[in-house]
Amino acid sequence: MSTLAIKIEVPNINSVIVTNDSLIVGLIDGRTVSVPLAWYPRLLHASIEERNTWRLVGKGVGIHWEAIDEDISTEGLLAGRPSGESQTSLKKWLASRE
Repeated sequence: MSTLAIKIEVPNINSVIVTNDSLIVGLIDGRTVSVPLAWYPRLLHASIEERNTWRLVGKGVGIHWEAIDEDISTEGLLAGRPSGESQTSLKKWLASRE
């Protein structure tokens, strides 16, 4: 028995909006993906300025926030994967911000 492998094209990002409770990402194929900001604790705890200071990486395959050292990929968003950061790491990061 053979297995058919399907190659899925992941569209690039062309816009990013961070609100007080959501990350909203526009994709080049016209879709908009919105996820709870609670999925990404560093963004949740970031200042408005930090949230709004992002850049696209890899021609839009991901988003990077330099000030909070956060990276989110289009693939992760579409797969519904929240941050994989451990509570220990997050607590250490939060303590470094005080």
